Amino acid sequence: MKIIQSRSFEQRVKKFNQAQKIILDEQIRSILVDPDIGVGKKGDLSEVYVYKFKMKTVQYLLAYRFNEEHLELIMIGPHQNYYRDLKKYLNKK
Repeated sequence: MKIIQSRSFEQRVKKFNQAQKIILDEQIRSILVDPDIGVGKKGDLSEVYVYKFKMKTVQYLLAYRFNEEHLELIMIGPHQNYYRDLKKYLNKK
């Protein structure tokens, strides 16, 4: 399965330190093993799955879409204003 990163996802991950990137890679591997691990959203976000995980004490949300050929990593961030920003990003596309 091919992994595609959105520009928003790429920019946020650049700011992570090495330990955070290792944790993120482990979480992405678990999504690759079972793409249905995230929660499917409804309404405006019906095509998106969101997977929640913790890095130290902060809970991060990872939005993604998948089909048989690829996994698209859309956005990552803490919960505050996450869904608002995700809707805004998806409506731009």
